[in-house]
Amino acid sequence: MKANNEPTIIKQKKRLLTVDLVIMLFLILADQAAKYAATLYLKGKPAIPLIPNVLELNYLENRGAAFGMLQNQKIFFVFVAAVILAVIVFVLFIMPLQRKYTPLHILLVMIAAGAAGNMIDRLRLDYVVDFISFVLIHFPIFNVADIYVTIATVFFVVLFLFYYKEEDLEFLGFRHGDGTISDRYKPLQDRKTKKKEKTTADHSTETIGEKQ
Repeated sequence: MKANNEPTIIKQKKRLLTVDLVIMLFLILADQAAKYAATLYLKGKPAIPLIPNVLELNYLENRGAAFGMLQNQKIFFVFVAAVILAVIVFVLFIMPLQRKYTPLHILLVMIAAGAAGNMIDRLRLDYVVDFISFVLIHFPIFNVADIYVTIATVFFVVLFLFYYKEEDLEFLGFRHGDGTISDRYKPLQDRKTKKKEKTTADHSTETIGEKQ
């Protein structure tokens, strides 16, 4: 039965990963377009206030990490970005095919797009183009890719604290039953049902023992 389900599961997974890829490419394109516009209209020019004394556009060539940290570490940052992308692809691939994981898909895609967007800059230019400055609190200048990562990280914390339960994240473990694809993507509700049946059976056995 499991073997018969595997082709369908693989098709569903491929379809979902394709959607993830399309969203990621769109986000990367938006990030690169914004950086291109910043280079074209802001480079070598005074900052442009959007909200006086609060928010402005100010071109910066950042050779460090997000928000200007750890300068001139290109190889290190490219390696870290590649590892992050590989981990995200793996998690997206093993994630169960249930709607409750849709927010997790979106957040992982946002982080992947942010990492890829800045990695493209490092590989192409040796620096990352930053241009958004929150001057109200003298916050480091950042870009659209940084926004993706920051927003996704905040919502990650919220989801893990208030939405997902421990059993919802069992798919992140390295043991998946008999190892078949259908078992890997088996809805967690089936596992919950089995646990409930086992608990009921144990309770019945205890009740019978007490009567005897």
